[in-house]
Amino acid sequence: MFWYDYYYLILVVPALIISLIAQINVKKTYAAMAKIPNNKRLTGAQAAARVLEYYGIRDVRIEPVGGKLSDHYDPRANVIRLSQEVFSGTSIASIGIACHEAGHAAQHAQNYVPIKVRNFILPVANIGSTVGFYLAIFGYFLGYGILVDIGIILFASVTVFQLVTLPIEFNASRRAISVIEETEMLFTDEVPKAKKVLFAAAMTYVAALLVSIMSLLRLILRTRNRRN
Repeated sequence: MFWYDYYYLILVVPALIISLIAQINVKKTYAAMAKIPNNKRLTGAQAAARVLEYYGIRDVRIEPVGGKLSDHYDPRANVIRLSQEVFSGTSIASIGIACHEAGHAAQHAQNYVPIKVRNFILPVANIGSTVGFYLAIFGYFLGYGILVDIGIILFASVTVFQLVTLPIEFNASRRAISVIEETEMLFTDEVPKAKKVLFAAAMTYVAALLVSIMSLLRLILRTRNRRN
């Protein structure tokens, strides 16, 4: 049976465990740094505004949004949406996360190339995430090699999308820390704590990519064995 193969156990399961650990770590790190107020008592909204000012961006709004760790930049609406805890919070975690999202706004304002690449891949990746795997399975059982190949290609587009996302996330964090240091938003001893929060968040993207790669590899190996 397709669903009972050792490729899943030796490839996907370890990646899923790593992903789970990364998720636990980011929540743990955020919870710890959310308890430490920054000495200048800046809120996340104020910190994000400073990053926008640093880059000369005047057409992006900053507004609160519901949920926890729901912070994001919406390029279609030109809005940085920060969870209430980050928007009005004065913790080091709030500063790091808010500046990171403002870093994404700066990327879009400066036409950061990986953003363009990701947007180009996005439509195919959306299709691949919903039908790619199942199309490959369908072709696998019916012996239609062309359907397997199409399914694998579509599924691979999701992996490529996640791969391109990595430099975008790391770059946004580098921009955030750079502005924090240059504008002295945080004191020197506080900066490493902000870096710790952003690094933990970045590792969730690395773990997600690992899961995608292992799932793709499993699909390729399993269908190859069928053909053989």
